[in-house]
Amino acid sequence: MARDAWFETVTIAQQRAKKRLPKSVYSSLISASEKGVTVTDNVESFSELGFAPHVIGALEKRDLATTVMGQDIALPVLISPTGVQAVHPDGEVAVARAAAARGTAMGLSSFASKPIEDVIAANDKLFFQVYWLGGRDAIAQRVQRAKDAGAVGLIVTTDWSFSHGRDWGSPKIPEQMDLKTMLRMAPEVLTKPRWLWSFGKTVSPPNLRVPNQGPKGELGPPFFGVYGEWMGTSPPTWEDMAWLRELWGGPFMMKGIIRVDDAKRAVDIGVSAISVSNHGGNNLDGTPAAIRALPAIADAVGSDVEVLLDGGIRRGSDVVKAIALGARAVMIGRAYLWGLAAEGQSGVENVLDILRSGIDSALMGLGKASTRDLAPDDILIPDGFTRALGVPPVS
Repeated sequence: MARDAWFETVTIAQQRAKKRLPKSVYSSLISASEKGVTVTDNVESFSELGFAPHVIGALEKRDLATTVMGQDIALPVLISPTGVQAVHPDGEVAVARAAAARGTAMGLSSFASKPIEDVIAANDKLFFQVYWLGGRDAIAQRVQRAKDAGAVGLIVTTDWSFSHGRDWGSPKIPEQMDLKTMLRMAPEVLTKPRWLWSFGKTVSPPNLRVPNQGPKGELGPPFFGVYGEWMGTSPPTWEDMAWLRELWGGPFMMKGIIRVDDAKRAVDIGVSAISVSNHGGNNLDGTPAAIRALPAIADAVGSDVEVLLDGGIRRGSDVVKAIALGARAVMIGRAYLWGLAAEGQSGVENVLDILRSGIDSALMGLGKASTRDLAPDDILIPDGFTRALGVPPVS
């Protein structure tokens, strides 16, 4: 990466993405539901937590490696599945290459813009993500395709309530990139020549289809057609989740847990891992930050399943705080999308390098040899910080 393309924090990656992308495209990377209470809390809650550092005894080298659902990874940061990464022509393939280059695993959304076969060719440490969409027969077909492609784990995302209203206005995402749409978007796109040229070199506009929702080798249906089908599908039951876990038969993560009782139910159906998450604030606004809910969930089920956290990670120190409070690793979403938008594959690598450096620095300050040595007493937790949801009141 050219030196002038390098950025030193995730915040600068976000600034670069905002400068590079058309307004409507950038808006899709920051959107959340309703007032945005949850997405704000996801990020700002980490600032309420402090450290209790040592000044003597820092070790020369620190070990950042861990395992998640059977996969060895070089740092405790995974790529969270996000849909239609058309902010860059290479989309999910560029992200997969970046994750592989930095030794970590990737979650691939079933709403991705690139086929799973192309993405897994770039990174074989791939977890395929599904929503409960279209009933058991349709889901079984998508799961089988993921198996055939070589996915090493399945993620089922449960935290979505179809809340569309946003106080700052929702981004207008077209149903398809036809001539009419391109003419309508021309005024904002022409002001972003670098982004326009990146797609111009491919002689193809951004892809708004979802190939992993259809048979292998086909373009896949339009994003909004599938989204409408998802909205019309009856919500899943715990029996449905047990069926899906058994159908997959391998490492299985339930993403979107925010309550202790739901975490325990997930353990009961035999999941391998859970991700404490509120869908990045794109769910029920007013849900507390994931980091606030993490300690109670980790205390309740951490010895039975792997616990991850997804939501609000912007710095390596955030990762360390999450691990100290009970997470095995974290998953990032907006952070790597900003890197992708800013500089493609090298931008995602840049974001992962920022997080790696921040983790290493925090471990050094805390006098720890490994993330496995972190504990709650390394963190200053203010009174009233945590939220223990789904816990019966003490009589």
